[in-house]
Amino acid sequence: MFLLAALLAASAPPAEETAIFKAAGFKKVGAVWKSGNCDGAESESYAAGSIETYKDINGDGRPDAIVIETGAVCYGMAGQRFWLVSKQQNGSWKTLISEIGIPEFYSNKGRGGWPDLSIGGPGLCFPIYRWAGRQFEVYTFEYEGKRCKPPEGTN
Repeated sequence: MFLLAALLAASAPPAEETAIFKAAGFKKVGAVWKSGNCDGAESESYAAGSIETYKDINGDGRPDAIVIETGAVCYGMAGQRFWLVSKQQNGSWKTLISEIGIPEFYSNKGRGGWPDLSIGGPGLCFPIYRWAGRQFEVYTFEYEGKRCKPPEGTN
């Protein structure tokens, strides 16, 4: 069961945007934020960084954000990379996971209230990550709600 629609929430306050992008490793280039991953590979499909989600995802009372950057040339058939960043108790922002693909949260939860995270894209068997206390780790693989085994040498 996906929670993605419920996560598309309010936009980040301007005072938080800079901290969020910097935590994800982005640099401001003119009026836009760029990761540097697509430098020299910006095509018609390229879109600079944006904050897709700004919400308390794990229920700890602090905001979290999903930053995305899109571009088929630099991110292949998935077409995007995402960064999940979380505001820490000390007020700083920290990247928890960054992968090429489309993040989708499930209703199942790992430690700290973090929902399991599927990273989709082209293919037939996707990793499901679970928060293990310090990082997201691959928990299982699924396709259309059923467990699967990825082909050797992938994922």
